[in-house]
Amino acid sequence: MNDFEVPEGIDVLRVFCGPDGRHGNALGVVRDGRRYPDNESRQVLARKLGFSETVFVDDPERGTVDIRTPGLRLPFAGHPLVGAAWLLDLEVLELPVGDVTVRQDGEFTWITARTEWAPPRTLERYASVAEVDALTEAPPGEGRLYVWAWEDEAAGRVRARAFPRRDDSIDEDEATGAAAMLLSAELGRALNIRQGRGSQILTAPAPDGTVEVGGRVLLVAAS
Repeated sequence: MNDFEVPEGIDVLRVFCGPDGRHGNALGVVRDGRRYPDNESRQVLARKLGFSETVFVDDPERGTVDIRTPGLRLPFAGHPLVGAAWLLDLEVLELPVGDVTVRQDGEFTWITARTEWAPPRTLERYASVAEVDALTEAPPGEGRLYVWAWEDEAAGRVRARAFPRRDDSIDEDEATGAAAMLLSAELGRALNIRQGRGSQILTAPAPDGTVEVGGRVLLVAAS
């Protein structure tokens, strides 16, 4: 996040925290989206906050939300929806692409969504965890990139890093639920993903083409 004071009415969360409660991807949640009624005001705020995503809640009872990066609107994204579901304590979130169902399981919040809702990206397998860890910047190329390697294939444990490669302030995503969904669907199995500096994302694909994505959420600052 850049040097900008968070305005009143915005909660800050960390989503997909590790087992020790650290790391996770920062998320801003605007509880009353009416305070930012148009596209321009929402993009200005998302850019000033500097999080990889900010969620605007347009109807807290129905779970209608709007997801923004610092540069654009997203029809779907994993970590904002897991965070918003936890904060609003809802069983369904309404998106333009369709309804996302939610469940709570102990310390984990889970959402179920369809992979075709996720923005497309390249999933690139590396030969070893060391190669993933060795990256000091986004590999050259265009479009979203998710690099990964097996930590323990038999156990479904994956090491991953995500590079949006957008023209904005986010060079690397600490935890990316949509990418985890796509990888889980491609491999056809449940995964336990360690992404970024130490975030944890769990996935479970279903026969109907949906994928569950789950993780821990912590409140950093309340409005």
